[in-house]
Amino acid sequence: MARAGFKSVNEYIASQPVAVQGILERVRSAIRKAVPGAEEVISYKIPTYKLPSGPVLYFGRWKRHYSLYPATGRVVAAFKNELASYEVSKGTIRFPLFLPVPVKLIGRIAKFRAKELVERERAKTATAAKRRA
Repeated sequence: MARAGFKSVNEYIASQPVAVQGILERVRSAIRKAVPGAEEVISYKIPTYKLPSGPVLYFGRWKRHYSLYPATGRVVAAFKNELASYEVSKGTIRFPLFLPVPVKLIGRIAKFRAKELVERERAKTATAAKRRA
């Protein structure tokens, strides 16, 4: 992996091998299109997309794959069939660099995660309101 300490997603992608930069741009574009209101930052030294309620998705490039995080239990269950051909482990979905970027799938996962965060925030607010009552 390339050096750490990136200040922007542009810098992160530019630091990667030329052959991989286009792949990462497609991943980035899919997430940004799916969650246009998300703030694009670097967190944990990788690209991160955040909403006020928390991080939607992270992605990072490794030697032979790129990964999306977090692969929550709900995400894995909701996309079980579509993720069957990819390596999925606790919290991580790995996509081989040699396969086409599943742009539509990544977009749907990003939208699902955004909805998951909103639902979690609503549940917290409802619980807090009940405690105050």
